[in-house]
Amino acid sequence: MKLSSFSSYVLLSLLPFTLAHPGMGDSMRDIRRAAAQIERRNSKELIGDLKTLKDSQLTAIGKDIKAILLESKSAESSVIDTSIPPGTVDSAACKADLCCVWKWISYEMTAKFNGTSGRCTKFARGAVRLGFHDAGVWSKTSTYGGADGSILLTNELDRADNNGLKDIADYTKQLYNKYNKYGVSMADLIQMGANIATVVCPLGPRIRSFVGRKDNAKAGPTGLLPGETDSADKLIKLFADKTIDAHDLVALVGAHSTSQQHFVDKARDGDPQDSTPGIWDVAFYGETTTAAPPRVLKFQSDINLSKDSRTKSEWQAFINGQGHWNADYSTSYTRLSLLGVNNINDLKECTKVLPPARKSFVSQDQAVLDLWLQGQFDQLNNMVDDAIMLTGVITTPPKVTMT
Repeated sequence: MKLSSFSSYVLLSLLPFTLAHPGMGDSMRDIRRAAAQIERRNSKELIGDLKTLKDSQLTAIGKDIKAILLESKSAESSVIDTSIPPGTVDSAACKADLCCVWKWISYEMTAKFNGTSGRCTKFARGAVRLGFHDAGVWSKTSTYGGADGSILLTNELDRADNNGLKDIADYTKQLYNKYNKYGVSMADLIQMGANIATVVCPLGPRIRSFVGRKDNAKAGPTGLLPGETDSADKLIKLFADKTIDAHDLVALVGAHSTSQQHFVDKARDGDPQDSTPGIWDVAFYGETTTAAPPRVLKFQSDINLSKDSRTKSEWQAFINGQGHWNADYSTSYTRLSLLGVNNINDLKECTKVLPPARKSFVSQDQAVLDLWLQGQFDQLNNMVDDAIMLTGVITTPPKVTMT
């Protein structure tokens, strides 16, 4: 249930009284933060068919998604089906279970996305980016586009925005050709791939995953994806037109925590955006605003967001808030993954097929990775995925745990 603007007023009216008590600075900040969150939640927009359907018309899934979009329900889930599929994907038993085919797909993707080093591979990182780029080609003023599979069903991949996606595109098309005859849409395959990749990455959240999106063989609009040099103002306006506010934008760009760039600066091909590439941690937020190893390449757009008055507070909050970021990212990405989807009320849930979340990670090759990050030997683009195999170095490893 959404809180009223009056509730925000009551919270804000208490602020002057906190100043009268020594040591109440933290309380004042907490009250301000709570008030801001209420105002932000009150401004949340519905999307797709949820904009026009009455509550009495909503399915159980429709109600859940509406609650996630309005931030009154978590977008994370720990529900896991550990059973073996009832049969091969061709069997009658498997065909009778909507999520059975997705379990087989999840098995394949999980193996592809988990690297020798224990970090998530370039295919996982590509899958997250592919999900962004398919869904992100949509705005409130467009009549088509969004999470509709068009990035791989048309020539969208040829656009400069999508440089670097060829490998994950080829892999996803292979899966589509294999499983489309069982009712799997390209749109769902791309978004399920993004969610499986996110949870395969160490410390990543397990996001509720829905299927039933419809494919579209029409290329999406142009000019709707962010650029690595964009100003904070441009980014905030761009995403506001996707119903994604500044707070959610800050959560979404945190996906750069796992990445390696290949086209922003070709002379630094493979350089990561923080010192723990392939791990879904919050190092990205702190290292964007402070010193980082020489091989870390910071996008100017990220630096701009980290400093802007509309986004700086949330950026700082994520620096030591793994659980906070995971929760906010899950909510924000759920919204992104449903942009342009006009049958949200008819979707089904198959979250149970996702692998378990990896809530801790032991970096057995951190010593050699640190040398690489300092630029002490030539770039190896598979270093992040296969460092243990390449070096055989096993030291007393630091353990990273989700807090």
